[in-house]
Amino acid sequence: MAYLDLFNYQLTGPENGRKWVFVHGLMGYGANWRKIVAGLESTERVLVYDQRGHGRSQKPASGYSPEDYSEDLYKITEELGWDQFVLVGHSMGGRNVLNFASRHSEKLIKLVVEDIGPEADGNAVEYYETLLGMVPTPFKNREAAREFFHHEFLEKAKTRDKPQVLSQFLYANIEDKPDGTADWRFSKQGILKTVTDGRAQERWHEVESLKVPTLWVRGAQSRELTKESYERILRSNSMITGVEIPNAGHWVHSEQPALFLAALKNFVGGF
Repeated sequence: MAYLDLFNYQLTGPENGRKWVFVHGLMGYGANWRKIVAGLESTERVLVYDQRGHGRSQKPASGYSPEDYSEDLYKITEELGWDQFVLVGHSMGGRNVLNFASRHSEKLIKLVVEDIGPEADGNAVEYYETLLGMVPTPFKNREAAREFFHHEFLEKAKTRDKPQVLSQFLYANIEDKPDGTADWRFSKQGILKTVTDGRAQERWHEVESLKVPTLWVRGAQSRELTKESYERILRSNSMITGVEIPNAGHWVHSEQPALFLAALKNFVGGF
């Protein structure tokens, strides 16, 4: 069986176009990039896919470190015969592409990391344990899930940042199951393991050793990538340039797609 068969993926754009790979963040899936891909696919060859444990891709019981995700990306692109490509990763996906770049820099034309830093955080998983613990999955059906996220969840999450956006994001991750119930489209255990393993150690050495031209994108209102960390990243390696996108938080490419796309095109060039 082909390795690609383990993943839900989409290829768009002309086959002879310059190659791009977009890697989504935690609890996301490939379709999160649709606004950005739409601005590239007339000339560029673009791959988006659901990472392991996410969306409609394989959901193994183990293997959720940045190294595991990076190895998936390597095998996928090798199977496609892609020798070089532009690589873009958001949030958790940004950590994964950073690890990929540290191990396989020869495969990259340029690298883009969106709104994530390389710090360790042994307590990070507690946030997601609490968040996912608020949601009583599986639901009886899709209507029950919709009712929960539109009402009860908003009350439970009212002290959190942008509860309405959080509600919509989580509800988008609920899918119908064959038995008629509605449950997560991702592996809940895989998500928690991803956070635990991804934050277990700091990865400044991967930033400092980058050998490929890199753009580090920060949402100007981001609470995930602090200004202090962002500025340290830019100082740590001359291969890295940065851009801060105004009126955006952590989900820069979703909140400001036109500005994000313009930053990509300006950095990569050739349009």
